[in-house]
Amino acid sequence: MKKWTNLLFISFTFLLVSCVMNAKPESGENKTAAKGEVIVLDKASFLTKVYNYEKNQNEWVYEGDKPCIIDFYADWCGPCKKVAPILHDLAILYKNDIVVYKINVDNEKELAQTFGIQSIPTILFVPVKGKPQKATGALPREEFVKQIDSYLLGK
Repeated sequence: MKKWTNLLFISFTFLLVSCVMNAKPESGENKTAAKGEVIVLDKASFLTKVYNYEKNQNEWVYEGDKPCIIDFYADWCGPCKKVAPILHDLAILYKNDIVVYKINVDNEKELAQTFGIQSIPTILFVPVKGKPQKATGALPREEFVKQIDSYLLGK
């Protein structure tokens, strides 16, 4: 009987540990944005978090509550690789003020085509109100800071 009790106890312990290990963390993007990380978007998340161009075809309506930067990039692109650490640092520096997104143009061809992305990196600076501004090429950190402070945050 003692063997069965021990076996039952061990089985229960393994079950409990397995449930704890498989528990899902709380909302991923909000937690990620709060930490100041760059968030990868696909079409579905773009439509809900940035702009639903299927619903609002004639007017830009930003879906977010903080200004954002969107980096259209590709993994093979040298200038994109140069911009990535700058955007990561800025996401941390401005974590309370803006959100930094990135979209892989090889995986999200429809989004790239919708926004007329013909060269990469292409950066969209999206204020809460108003239309986004587009910049092409590997911008230096100083230019990002200038655009964030003046255009997105109005400082």
